[in-house]
Amino acid sequence: MSRPDAKDVAERFAASPLLPRDDGGPVFAEPWQAQAFAMAVQLSADGHFTWTEWTTALGEQLQAAVKRGEPDDGSRYFEHWITALEQLATDKKLTDLTALNERKEAWADSYRHTPHGQPVELGARFR
Repeated sequence: MSRPDAKDVAERFAASPLLPRDDGGPVFAEPWQAQAFAMAVQLSADGHFTWTEWTTALGEQLQAAVKRGEPDDGSRYFEHWITALEQLATDKKLTDLTALNERKEAWADSYRHTPHGQPVELGARFR
């Protein structure tokens, strides 16, 4: 059985029923959303997880949000996407919680120390 290529995987991800879209395909309100989409597509295309594993992980995050009483208006969809991606990445031993937390803190620190209007960049340690 051969692995699907990234284009096939991207098309499958783009067909997700809750993914914000217009006539041209997926719509991303922020660059990080497109990056999160691309990471999930590439990790799946590389064989790190299956489409079924992805839909299960994302579905669990969406259901958990409903149980917490979060509004189901799509405004936090990509936050749930990231949480599902992080969960799969740790479950599959692609990273661990310590590394994820260190990276998140590095981004937050870089953001806090970047002058307004300038691009946020990670320090040399994380490049």
